[in-house]
Amino acid sequence: MAQKDLLIAIDIGTQGTKAALFDLDMQMICTAFEKSKLISPKPGVVWQEADDIYLSCIRTIRELMEKSSVSANRIAAIGIDGQMAGIMGIDRDGEASTYYDSWLDMRSSTQLDKFEGTLGIETLKRSGGQVCCNHATKILWWKENFPETYERTAKFVLLHSYITGKMTGKKAQDAVFDYTCLHFNSFSDNMKKEWSKETLDVFGIDSQKMPRIVSPFDIFGYTTKDFANSSHIAMGIPVVAGAGDTAASTFGSGMFAEGLLQDCAGTASVMCCVVDNYVPDTKYKTLSMMRSPIDGLWLPLSYINGGGLCLRWFKDDFLQDTNITYEILENEASQISAGSDGVLFCPHFSGRVLPDDATLKGGFLNLDFTHTRGHFYRSIMEGIAFEYQYYLSIIRKNYPHYPFNKMITIGGGANSTLFNQIKADTLNVKVETFECGDTALIGSAMIAGIGVKIFDNYQEPITKVMKKRAEFLPAEEQTGLYAEYGNKYQQMIEYTSALYKGFH
Repeated sequence: MAQKDLLIAIDIGTQGTKAALFDLDMQMICTAFEKSKLISPKPGVVWQEADDIYLSCIRTIRELMEKSSVSANRIAAIGIDGQMAGIMGIDRDGEASTYYDSWLDMRSSTQLDKFEGTLGIETLKRSGGQVCCNHATKILWWKENFPETYERTAKFVLLHSYITGKMTGKKAQDAVFDYTCLHFNSFSDNMKKEWSKETLDVFGIDSQKMPRIVSPFDIFGYTTKDFANSSHIAMGIPVVAGAGDTAASTFGSGMFAEGLLQDCAGTASVMCCVVDNYVPDTKYKTLSMMRSPIDGLWLPLSYINGGGLCLRWFKDDFLQDTNITYEILENEASQISAGSDGVLFCPHFSGRVLPDDATLKGGFLNLDFTHTRGHFYRSIMEGIAFEYQYYLSIIRKNYPHYPFNKMITIGGGANSTLFNQIKADTLNVKVETFECGDTALIGSAMIAGIGVKIFDNYQEPITKVMKKRAEFLPAEEQTGLYAEYGNKYQQMIEYTSALYKGFH
């Protein structure tokens, strides 16, 4: 019998599905990627077809097996992570009853107002998350706008829960919801790891439509013959419940030390920290209490709804010049002085999520004829950093006994020397980058390995593969300037928020 010494990890991100094959030293043998098909007929409306995503998982696993030529019998387990703040429905047979309602979709803002007007702060205390256009408001949106679809839906599940269900042939009665995503569901009681009957009853949501809450490390099921044949792997491979993509990224990047900061510089720009106590942000309504996969650790976070998309939008859509690369833009931006000669950028193209302000939009402010595309590009980076500056101020207020003087940055944005230095200067913290960028995949592989008891120590293997690449120290002459510009940024947010509310 072949030794089971390989792990498969799948990261279902907004931009695409990425799969990787790992050995037990957490060395990546090969990867496969398939771009997402985002459907967005108009601003604020975004979804994905669930079966497109499922088929992308089949195809990327099949590509791994073809590239590596390893025996299918060597696969010990499969771990999956997925987008966290979106939700979808399944019918009794485990098939999709809705599309995947993306975290970028803002149509449930009316339902958000209903939450704020009823239970308000009590919901925040229980779930640990700010009420946003995420799970609970989306479920209520389906109930109020498509009652027949709501009735046909047996369970509302996370994206990765749907995929694991399809892989293992599970029906709705077996559906699960991993606890790293509870802060995105206002129907949850995060501390108790259960659903809040009170909140569900207030909005008339059938509690039977909510899945069983589990640990990411729990074995959910085993690959079916059909899935095995389609993906060219073996039947009966254990599949763990898995985690949200940000939670998997934090786990895979070694976010175990209390007081550590992290920047997930991807499609969304996410800042979080590691703490050991549950403190819902009832005063500022900016931080959400994400659970670490490690039970007992908390990762308070806030994020820009598509922060990294702003850079791509500027290059691809605003400039519309196929000869322009990120490297060219970064070089031009690096010639511009800190503060972009007064240009301020608001990164909230899809509305501000935390604190909630769905009517806020993106934009540049304080332009004159001397400003170039280098100014624009640098100001986008600075705008994201100023938003982080605000998040960090709330983190420090809620957790005053932690130093929060070092930040690990991961994701595509971590490859930008300029972006990393801007963050170090704006936040006045040391920023570190690492050789391995696919931390969500590392995290999901490790979760799978722990689930099947291949590993009994998660820290040592992850620490071994996380080799420091570079560090960025704050420049004293810039931190004061960025503190001043950060104040101007907050004033811009306040003034333009009032302006945009006048359009609605």
